[in-house]
Amino acid sequence: MPYYIYLVKPFAQLEKLAAFDAFAEASGNAKSLRAAQNAGAQGKIKVIFAENELQAEDLLCQVRDAPPRGDE
Repeated sequence: MPYYIYLVKPFAQLEKLAAFDAFAEASGNAKSLRAAQNAGAQGKIKVIFAENELQAEDLLCQVRDAPPRGDE
């Protein structure tokens, strides 16, 4: 399964930037894209592991639960 790199903008606007077979390549590319991104740019660069683009976009649009809070 490939690793996809997406630009995730507000209101679930997704823009596929690249796809890689290996995590190291995807991670390196995402880091360089984040470094080149303007400080005022809207959206976040995300790496997602999925079977295809449709599944990747579905995973990126899902609302995730907050992690459990530790003992405080």
